[in-house]
Amino acid sequence: MAPYTGLGHRLVRSGHEVTLVTHARFEPLVAGSGVRFHSLPVDPRAELESPRGRGLHRSASEAGKLLRLADLARRIVGRMTEDLITAGRDSEILLLSASLAPLGHAIAEGLRLPSMGVFLQPLAGTREFAPPVLGGGSWGPAVNRLAGHGVCLATEHIFTGALPGVRRRLGLPPVRAGAARRARERRRWPVHHGFSPLVVPRPRDWRPGLSVSGYWWPYDTEAQLPDRIREFLDTGPAPVFVGLGSATVPDAGRLSAQVVAALRRAGLRGVIQRGWGGLAAAGDDMLTVDEVPHALLFPHMAAVVHHAGAGTTAAGLRAGVPAVPVPVQFDAGFWSARLVALGVAPGVVPLRRLTADALASALVRATREPGYRERARVLGVRIRTEDGAAPVLAALERLGG
Repeated sequence: MAPYTGLGHRLVRSGHEVTLVTHARFEPLVAGSGVRFHSLPVDPRAELESPRGRGLHRSASEAGKLLRLADLARRIVGRMTEDLITAGRDSEILLLSASLAPLGHAIAEGLRLPSMGVFLQPLAGTREFAPPVLGGGSWGPAVNRLAGHGVCLATEHIFTGALPGVRRRLGLPPVRAGAARRARERRRWPVHHGFSPLVVPRPRDWRPGLSVSGYWWPYDTEAQLPDRIREFLDTGPAPVFVGLGSATVPDAGRLSAQVVAALRRAGLRGVIQRGWGGLAAAGDDMLTVDEVPHALLFPHMAAVVHHAGAGTTAAGLRAGVPAVPVPVQFDAGFWSARLVALGVAPGVVPLRRLTADALASALVRATREPGYRERARVLGVRIRTEDGAAPVLAALERLGG
């Protein structure tokens, strides 16, 4: 969610009025940015911590997790439609994330509003890699592309229960499943992707209208690190950041102990972010923190251990420090593989197979083999020169915003 705060702030600075429509839990992220906020009546953390949400951890495969997530999403999407329509009525253009694009596109059509996608992952099918939400990698060109189309159809299916009512309410005729997506494809509905082409080059077989714009950096309200963090940094060598962001974990206490053991075996200090997983650590060589802007914290780290979400991956690359990805689910496997391919991470330590020894070994390589830091430094310099918001702003002007 954080990248959208930066994109919104950039649009505000260019003279647009912007409203971020998402869950109330994220409202503090836009404080001071000039971006207005419209909350949705669903708490994603509560849903993930519910018995049904915790069932995601029982799935051994990405496909199994995706099916469970789709079932969870189908059950809650109807609770958000009223607020989405209300927010749409107060808008002139809709910028739609991938998670709500099928529903948002119908609302835009019914309200006669222009729209475009602003996605954080490359979701359109391609021969070049398998669907990121299934872990990425490659299953061969033909299977990669077929699987990509299958994931897009599965995403559309999430909204089959809510879309008929929305279309009736907005005076739109009913459509068969998949027809709306095919219509968007025929019309070359524009989608801007908020990641760097240095990290994921635009697939050569994508249709026109699908653009890789560059990263959208989160809006940060704090100008400097809190004193307690600054004091910790000043008392010893650069520590390692460990955080899993909005990912939940089955046993926070056990995982925290493994992380601390790994850091100490590698001879490293640690900054441990609680996150939604509830990680924590004690001792003079460990500091537990809550939310801290990654743009301020990461440049001071020897390495960053993270869940390989799109936003955190971007923040680590921007800071120019090595990474140890600990993918939890969905597109995390894709971003983890990209970090390894770029030479800024020594390997992947999936959460399901994490041990203190495995994490310590990866940390030793990331922090002591100079090639990882040098490649991360060079890539960070290049990424920081990109302006990912500029193409979105130009497209918005073309749409008449």
